[in-house]
Amino acid sequence: MDTIASLFSFITTPVSWVIVQFHSVYGAIFGPDTGWAWGLSIVSLVILIRICLIPLFVKQIKSTRAMQTLQPEMKKIQERYKNDKQRQSEEMMKLYKETGTNPLSSCLPILAQSPFFFALYHVLNSIATGDTIGVINQSLLQSAQKAHIVGAPLAAKFTDSASKVEALGASLTDVRVVTAIMIVLMSASQFFTQRQLMTKNVDTTVKTPFMQQQKMLMYVFPVMFAVFGINFPVGVLVYWLTTNVWTMGQQMYVIHNNPTPGSKAQASYLDRLTKHVAQHNKVSKRRDRAIVKAIVAKGRDRNEFERKFINGLSKAGLAAQADGTVIKSDTATAQAEDGTPTTTGGTPKRQQPKRQSKSQRQHGGAKAAGETDEPKTSLTKSDEPEDAKPSAAAKKSGAKPAGGTRSKAQSGQRKGPQRPKSPSKK
Repeated sequence: MDTIASLFSFITTPVSWVIVQFHSVYGAIFGPDTGWAWGLSIVSLVILIRICLIPLFVKQIKSTRAMQTLQPEMKKIQERYKNDKQRQSEEMMKLYKETGTNPLSSCLPILAQSPFFFALYHVLNSIATGDTIGVINQSLLQSAQKAHIVGAPLAAKFTDSASKVEALGASLTDVRVVTAIMIVLMSASQFFTQRQLMTKNVDTTVKTPFMQQQKMLMYVFPVMFAVFGINFPVGVLVYWLTTNVWTMGQQMYVIHNNPTPGSKAQASYLDRLTKHVAQHNKVSKRRDRAIVKAIVAKGRDRNEFERKFINGLSKAGLAAQADGTVIKSDTATAQAEDGTPTTTGGTPKRQQPKRQSKSQRQHGGAKAAGETDEPKTSLTKSDEPEDAKPSAAAKKSGAKPAGGTRSKAQSGQRKGPQRPKSPSKK
């Protein structure tokens, strides 16, 4: 056992023990020396590891979404303290602490798988070199060396020489064809998983550097798998291909049932949920109720798809409640589109007359009194009595008009230019 293998001896022994236990089960069905027995043992090991990593996967999803939400705030901090790196780091750590996020949480599943990956690599490498490792004794070692998957030994690599492959009881052509196909499938599954994440489960309402990083990784990871894959034994390729298929299926499940807010997947999910709720008049699943509860709690901060969901419920005569349930909108307080509760049922309240100020009441009273007075009649020039019309001689001599007309002096007006009246004090 080499130095690197000795460093991973604490994990190679448990991994080899798990493989042997699965091999004893599948060996009784397919035969102990068959590729099916050893191949399915590796696949079962992957499934067991991934089941144990589900809590970390859930934490990864939450951390990734939290980091996406924090990208605008992080960008502001970077611009504000671009000349002070220490202060920038302090503010970043403060932001992470306040929001309860950890940038390394998204890497936890990969980091947790790494020891198992290296342990399996060294187990299969020991099988190829004929060295016992962990609980794999000499008889199990010979059985594993005889196992072939579609003509390729479990311990064979794409870069192995013809003599080494022949020592394992196979041809170089078969090994390279099988390993090349598995490398292509491994890279393609990795690319499809990343592309599915980018095109369906990313918030399209916010453009952040995080999206550019994910887009770059979508092309980088498959190339890395293809480059390093030629040095992996067939058994490790089986392990990694199974891991990618599991990840792809797990990602599809998350996108379908718990999509990222603001993503295309959320739009499809809420459309399905609207039809289901409108048909059954209730939110059946607990997971759906949790999502409806979160949408109601957002209020005015809802995105386009969430507002469309609330409006769809309203058109169906339903109203989403704070606990995630829905009720008939004519008997409950529905949540309005802008986030404020609006009463959808009951008798409308009588509108009270608007109170008037004292000056408005006085003005209104005077106006009403003026309307009750008799209207003043104005006499035209032709209707005036004869004695009221001044004669031409009187006009010429400047005599005062007689009769009912009043002079300016008698009416209280002063002669000469008039001074402007000052505004009256109320």
